[in-house]
Amino acid sequence: MFREMRRFRQQLGEEDTRAVLSKGSSGVLALAGDEGYPYAVPQSYVIDGDILYFQTATEGHKVDAVKREPKASFCVIDMDCILPDRLTTCYRSAIAFGKMSIVEDPKEKRYAIEMLVDKYSDKTPEENAASIDKMWSLLCVLRMDIEHLTGKQAKELMK
Repeated sequence: MFREMRRFRQQLGEEDTRAVLSKGSSGVLALAGDEGYPYAVPQSYVIDGDILYFQTATEGHKVDAVKREPKASFCVIDMDCILPDRLTTCYRSAIAFGKMSIVEDPKEKRYAIEMLVDKYSDKTPEENAASIDKMWSLLCVLRMDIEHLTGKQAKELMK
């Protein structure tokens, strides 16, 4: 179902690919947008095993796209360094493919929001909990169940 990487020698192993996702702070979520146009949007996220969680507003382009077509991809770039003398870049990236859904279960939604807040906030747990409670009705959590994961690095990074 998913293509093999053409430059397979540059393919990262699963552990290294997951490390790219784990340490990244943002990526680009690609969805099927309006009228068949791709919709790719920068997004903060958190990974939990084979699940990626994203926080978004309760309505809008992302939510509409997920309701219409659950298939999506998410790309995280770990490194991108221009090598001008070689007309190339030194890069490392990961792409997750999977199916999106809107988290309806309040316990899972709270769990995901807490993980996101823990990742991005420098406030105390009490302050974070208060912020979550205050914004709760405005928060929507999107979930991607990862079906395929691939990572790639520049040949300059290969050992």
